[in-house]
Amino acid sequence: MTSKDHKSIVRIARDNGSRTELEPVDLGARVRELRKARKWTLEQAANQAGLARSTLSKIENGQMSPTYDALKKLAIGLEISVPQLFTPPERDQVIGRMAVTRMGEGTAHATTTYEHELLAETLTKKQMLPYRARVRARSMDEFDGWVRHDGEEFLYVLTGVIRLYTEFYEPVEMRRGDSAYYDGSMGHNVISVSDEDATILWVTSLA
Repeated sequence: MTSKDHKSIVRIARDNGSRTELEPVDLGARVRELRKARKWTLEQAANQAGLARSTLSKIENGQMSPTYDALKKLAIGLEISVPQLFTPPERDQVIGRMAVTRMGEGTAHATTTYEHELLAETLTKKQMLPYRARVRARSMDEFDGWVRHDGEEFLYVLTGVIRLYTEFYEPVEMRRGDSAYYDGSMGHNVISVSDEDATILWVTSLA
């Protein structure tokens, strides 16, 4: 796959939603919003977070500033990260959304070096682009230079054996169950070295 091919796939996902500037968040209101989105009572949410009901009530009503330990408990109880407590959801975002892609039902996008199957396409404004790829390439000569793009990338080998080439590291041979996480702006390419075409799961960040 050429750099242009990869960027076109990433652009498909990015074009599904626009970015907006975030405004400061009222922590108490944010916690209440997250709790109500899960249809939890104060007592249920407090139990989930391991906090006293009165403590959670004071946080929601802006009557106390929680310690970092309390923030961590809140985040764990709400099953989100601490930064998400201070990040407002984008307009029209649905909390708790999910997309299931059955085997073979992803959108196909073939290039000379890879056969991609785009996953979770029904979700807009994604922060990650997941796709399954069959690696056709057998030599670096098949690529028109390095693939480079914004964001970070995670690669997981599903079947076969691949060789991951990167701009700043020695080539790495990887087998089923092996994975790699790397900077997408660093040049990278993947080829199959097994008899059969290898398949991999790729997840590219879009933020």
